[in-house]
Amino acid sequence: MSIYPLIPAIKDIKFVLLDMDGTLLDRYFDDYFWEHLVPEKYAEKHNITFGKAKEDLLDKYRVHEGTLNWTDLDFWSRELDLDIPALKEQIKHLIEVHPHVEDFLKMLKKRRKKVFLVTNAHYKAIDLKLKKTHIGRYFDSVLSSFDAGYPKESIEFWREAERRLGFDKEKTLFIDDTEEVLRTAKRYGIKYIFYKVRANSKIKPGLSKDFLHIFDFNELIKRNHLGLLFIMMLIA
Repeated sequence: MSIYPLIPAIKDIKFVLLDMDGTLLDRYFDDYFWEHLVPEKYAEKHNITFGKAKEDLLDKYRVHEGTLNWTDLDFWSRELDLDIPALKEQIKHLIEVHPHVEDFLKMLKKRRKKVFLVTNAHYKAIDLKLKKTHIGRYFDSVLSSFDAGYPKESIEFWREAERRLGFDKEKTLFIDDTEEVLRTAKRYGIKYIFYKVRANSKIKPGLSKDFLHIFDFNELIKRNHLGLLFIMMLIA
């Protein structure tokens, strides 16, 4: 058993990198889209059952998981012969910001932190979601894996992110809901990392054995510095 290093006062953090889907935004929208709406439309197009459509699609999804194709809306439009961006527009009312996210972003800006959105999402999905939620105004810059040329699961993404965004790894906090991404960021040298639990508000969350976690951004707002948050957690 080892003890996770003490998180510094927020004044010592100069840069904050934030994931979008599941971290800032409720992943229910994306899960519903890919697991229900797309299979429904695919089943109609190919005259097969919903169950068969979902089974076929899950197999297709797995082939491209962790690659740029995974979140490329244009790729999936071609692959499935469906207008994926148009289907997303149909259910954009389901796009929701997690509780207290905007308050957290306001706090960061008030404290003059550099705040960056770093996401694997396709630029069409980013545009749709930022227009719906209006949280884009809080970011100093937005970096997509499609800009970097690599998914966040790749160490090369982080090299490109540091080059483009100019953050100092020793003074950077990163929050994401995907542990594989967090492991890569940690391996690259991002010093302060939080795992965002409760990515999808409709699914019971699971905790991480490897990273400090938050359920709600209010946990970071309540305290004036991050050092009071679950710091002495024991990690296997």
